[in-house]
Amino acid sequence: MWLALLLALWGSVVGFIAGRNQRPELVESARRATYALAGVLVVASLALIVALVKHDFNVSYVASYTSRNLPLVYTLSAFYGGQAGSMLFWAVVLATFGALAQWLTSRRYDDLLPYVAAVTSLVVLFFVATTLFAANPFVRLPFTPSDGGGLNPQLQNPGMVVHPPLLYLGYISVTIPFAFAVAALLSKRLDTGWLHAIRKWTIVSWLFLSIGITLGMWWAYVELGWGGYWAWDPVENASFLPWLTMTAFLHSVMIQEKRGMLKKWNMILIGLTFFLSIFGTFITRSGIISSVHSFAQSPIGNYFLFFLIFIVVATGVLIAKRMPMLEAESQLESMVSREATFLFNNLLLVGIAFSVLWGTMFPMISEMVRGTQVTVGPPFFNQVNIPIGLALLALTGIGPLIAWRRASPGHLKRQFAAPVTTGLIVAALLLAIGMRDFYAIMALSLAAFVVGTIMQEFIRGVGARNRLHGENYALAFARLVGRNRRRYGGYIVHLGIVMYFVAFTGQAFTTSIEASLKPGESVDLRSPWGYTYTFTHLGVSQYEELNRFTTAASVEVARDGERVGIMKSEKRQHVDSFGRASFEPSTEAGIRSDLREDIYIVYAGSVQGTEEAVYRFTLNPLVWWLWFGGAVLVAGGVVTLWPGATSGAERRRSMAGYAASITGKSSAAAAG
Repeated sequence: MWLALLLALWGSVVGFIAGRNQRPELVESARRATYALAGVLVVASLALIVALVKHDFNVSYVASYTSRNLPLVYTLSAFYGGQAGSMLFWAVVLATFGALAQWLTSRRYDDLLPYVAAVTSLVVLFFVATTLFAANPFVRLPFTPSDGGGLNPQLQNPGMVVHPPLLYLGYISVTIPFAFAVAALLSKRLDTGWLHAIRKWTIVSWLFLSIGITLGMWWAYVELGWGGYWAWDPVENASFLPWLTMTAFLHSVMIQEKRGMLKKWNMILIGLTFFLSIFGTFITRSGIISSVHSFAQSPIGNYFLFFLIFIVVATGVLIAKRMPMLEAESQLESMVSREATFLFNNLLLVGIAFSVLWGTMFPMISEMVRGTQVTVGPPFFNQVNIPIGLALLALTGIGPLIAWRRASPGHLKRQFAAPVTTGLIVAALLLAIGMRDFYAIMALSLAAFVVGTIMQEFIRGVGARNRLHGENYALAFARLVGRNRRRYGGYIVHLGIVMYFVAFTGQAFTTSIEASLKPGESVDLRSPWGYTYTFTHLGVSQYEELNRFTTAASVEVARDGERVGIMKSEKRQHVDSFGRASFEPSTEAGIRSDLREDIYIVYAGSVQGTEEAVYRFTLNPLVWWLWFGGAVLVAGGVVTLWPGATSGAERRRSMAGYAASITGKSSAAAAG
């Protein structure tokens, strides 16, 4: 770790000097420093993993987060389960990403890479220094306990194995696009070259964030037992914020590539996204905001606060100095154009980000100003963000239908006829079946409109290839997507987002009932779809498994008199290797899913040690669409990332920018 500190310091200092002077030996030294930095941090990480697996309880971190009877998979996940380990995890992953950026980036961007090495090394320097001085996972105890404290039962879930690392990967990989943006500003190479260099890195970051957030919702849904998957918790919000600004960047960058507009805005967006990724880590680890996800209060927050201030000041000054070089090459010609829809899209995404940030930080601000903490709950976030979210959903369908520069009335009529008709038909059907919730009708109708837009784009593209090349429809579809992965992969991602909105709409119709039942007793609950579910309590059983004692309550479920099956919900008391209770009991909900709704059963406990059980029965409509939408979103991201031949136009644009950076001419002059 100390060697990593020295290497990170060397890489950051030499990288900035090499970028400024372009001395080959210093450029090579900065590159090698990133490789060495990744190497020593991998060694440090392996040392901690060995200590965890071998149960070296003389190491304080191992004793705090593992025990002898903890399953191996959770022993390994304890690596990032505590504050000190997660800091090391962040450092080693970022160092690895920094090395990969040096290794994989095309030589066309050699003038940017020393600065990229400097920025990534500087961020790693912060995390290594904070780990060494404030949260060191290698601190030893003055004695060796016979066993460790174990891992919190809520973390002993498959979600622990996949959710934190994937979310961390999203947070951490944001540093690479930010490093290229800083490199472009420092080198004054402000053409679209740096955007081409970070295109896949940006999509990877966004995709990891998306997967991590979705898995976090699933984990909360199956583990916490409250029946929902998103509570606008401060740490949930912290992961959502950089996702919003990164989404805005992915859209606005297309305008810069196509029209040479929004250069300043894109720089601000990528800087803001990096800031919010560090800010989310600050919220999680400082203890300033109470959350079920956060770590205990720690002096580590002071380190993050200083680093956040440094990021804002340094990035702000750098962008301000380069403002004259970031002037737009063209102007917005019409409010009815694709550029305008992307601009509105950005404003809405940033508007949601601002409202979420304000609601998240308001309790802390109110405590600082008034001395009392005012809690901001889900009603505030829903009231503000549902209308904005619906407007954003509408723009998702509108954007692909409008031409660049200026759309004619005839073009608009042809493009909008089928999708708008689809949306109106769905709205009429919803009203006909008796739905009266305004937001639900709007969400589902707009979802139908967006699906109509996406289907129209695919149908027209496939039809054109069929007519021009005589390809059958399957081959035409494959080649259509293969020849323009970015565009059609984006449409698949939009389809996944539509499924998220459909799932969110289902929460407006959730029904629930609580009941205390003796064996053989039943209770009925009516579904929003018109079915009547009957829940019959069968009994309570107790048994020992793995590292816990389990009390399970079984329920027979019938729908309109037809048997669905037997479900069970559990109370789990985790114990240490000596059989002593190590944590408060945890709840395992019983869940059965289908396309229409989830049956969600929570066993709250027994009455005075008898077999009379207290339950909460919940029917959650359309939840399945959330998880399926996540799978579709990932598929779209993979399509977008799939390697393909670089177009000749892109190569010419990139080389023109490179030539301009060497000769000192502007990219416009080089293109001319």
